[in-house]
Amino acid sequence: MTEKFAILTQWLRSAALGTTSSQKALVLMSVAFVLAAILSFAAASLAARGIEYVVERDTTTALSDQGLDWAEVATDGLLLTLRGEAASEAERFRAISTVSTVVAAERVIDEITVAPSMEVAAPRFSMEILRNGLDVSMIGLVPADFDTTQVVSRIEAIDSEISVVNMLETASHPVPFGWEQAVSYGLDALGLIPTSKISIGADQVEVTGLAGSERERDEMRDKLTRDRPRGLIASVSISAPRPVITPFTLRFVIDEAGARFDACSADTPEARAAILSAARAAGATGVLNCTIGLGSPTPRWQAGAVEAIRALAQAGAGSVTLADADISLVVPSSVASEVFDQTVGALENRLPDVFSLDATRLPPSDEDILRSEDVLEFVASRSQEGAVLLRGRLSDERLRDAVQSLARAEFGLPAVQMSARLDPDLPEGWPLRALLAVDTLAQLEYGMVRMRPDRFDVSGVSGNESASEDISRVLADKLGQGAVFNLNIRYDERFDPIAMQPTPARCERWIQEILDGEQITFDPGSASIVTGAARLLDKIAETLRECGRMEMEIAGHTDSQGGLEGNMRLSQRRAEAVKAALLGRGAPVGDFVVMGYGPEFPIADNSTAAGREANRRIEFRLIGASAEAAAAERAQAAGAEVEDQTATAADETAAPSEDDLEIVVTEGAGDSPRPPERPQR
Repeated sequence: MTEKFAILTQWLRSAALGTTSSQKALVLMSVAFVLAAILSFAAASLAARGIEYVVERDTTTALSDQGLDWAEVATDGLLLTLRGEAASEAERFRAISTVSTVVAAERVIDEITVAPSMEVAAPRFSMEILRNGLDVSMIGLVPADFDTTQVVSRIEAIDSEISVVNMLETASHPVPFGWEQAVSYGLDALGLIPTSKISIGADQVEVTGLAGSERERDEMRDKLTRDRPRGLIASVSISAPRPVITPFTLRFVIDEAGARFDACSADTPEARAAILSAARAAGATGVLNCTIGLGSPTPRWQAGAVEAIRALAQAGAGSVTLADADISLVVPSSVASEVFDQTVGALENRLPDVFSLDATRLPPSDEDILRSEDVLEFVASRSQEGAVLLRGRLSDERLRDAVQSLARAEFGLPAVQMSARLDPDLPEGWPLRALLAVDTLAQLEYGMVRMRPDRFDVSGVSGNESASEDISRVLADKLGQGAVFNLNIRYDERFDPIAMQPTPARCERWIQEILDGEQITFDPGSASIVTGAARLLDKIAETLRECGRMEMEIAGHTDSQGGLEGNMRLSQRRAEAVKAALLGRGAPVGDFVVMGYGPEFPIADNSTAAGREANRRIEFRLIGASAEAAAAERAQAAGAEVEDQTATAADETAAPSEDDLEIVVTEGAGDSPRPPERPQR
């Protein structure tokens, strides 16, 4: 630049020496313009370089502040070029976004390259185990570090004859969290269900299986629900096939207690709907159960059953029993003979030809015979304490020994007392009926079976919901057509091993029932539990030990007397004292939380002494996963009841699907109502 200026100066000097004054002025003006242009260009160049320097400095600083030192910046006037190798697309985007805070985005030229990724995302590991009896197949993708030989060993331990086909593939990725506990739970389900498909993921297990009966299905479902690990999503779908019913039995009764089924079998959903509709027309109420099964002796079963129920309804009292194709209609002497004759005649004309009818009207003297002191009978009874008494008449010593041996085999040697006397003039068939009486008594938790020459009476309590149906089927088969028998069997869930298996909802209800009878009390104004409450705490601890681990809240409540802050502290300390007392008794309360609510949630009037005493209480409430499991259990039970009520109410308009399972919800077997939920503190 300086060299050019010197040449220009020398030229101007030469020009000035050889020109006139006017020419000199023109030259000087030209020189001035040239100098101004040169100076403007120089100033612009300096300004552009200054701007480029500032932009480069500011963008480099911004990138450095964001930890993006790998990015290189180059400026060319108003344009800015970004270069370098980003570790990922996300890093590249961060660099462009950072630079755009300094320079307008349209002035940024992106020449950043992204390093190729060497890390492959882990696949979703899953395993599916199929079992059909002794044949097991394993399919899926599992972590390479997972010990599949241990899985095979656990499966082979189910049965020594079991065969395992291992088609699992592996991938070299870490074992995901929760995988091992999910596999363990799935293998437990596999061992429980002989015909099953177990789909296992790290956070979810789906169990699909087939049970041999509805009772077996319920038992499997309860156990899998109870054993589900915390945090694992488990879907359990177990179905039961239609049972094979033999003999195919239906027994409908109308007596002082009303109209009811002692047993009911149907071969199709349409037959079930028609039979239940006829029963309701005959006066039956409530939830009615009729099992859809295999073994119907004729396609006309529906017609025969419906006509038999209608005939009994016309008679007004008695019982009708269908055992395969044999029908026995028995009415008491209170039914007029002309009504009986008309009913039997009409039934004989309407029944399909395949059925055989035996109709009996009990004689008027029947009640007198029953009251007679010298009546021929054999009675087998069992008390609530388990004592079994066999009395009445048996034909000979050999029969007496056989009956006593059978009773001892069923109830145990010390429980049986034999008081029957020998009578060689008993009716034909007495020995088999006496053995049947003992065998029937074994189906009851306690009760009585009274056998007479012309009738068989069974009464008592059972923990089997289908006891009446099962006993009816056996008696109809063993006693033969025309036999008269009466059943009065009550279901009690306390003796039902399925209903009494601990679940969160049942455990909460059992504890509430304990506290309904007696509350945990404390010394006045203190968190010290009174000595008399030890027995109550023992019962609660025993229940909790049977139930196993759960999540519960122990809530302390006070009355409204005293200050709010003091009552809140007192209720908290009392709840903590109860937890400590249960822990000392070996109850699994590690997952329990304690909460003092003070007087916030009264259940009675604080203005009375009785109300204040009721408000001073300890409550147990399910929380967390246990509360969710209990809600699901209640919803399932309610859904089953609604489904059955809907099906029976719509008998004449719709029939259930063939795949539907019959579920009976017995009154009194459900959970007790829950109090309103408290807001979380």
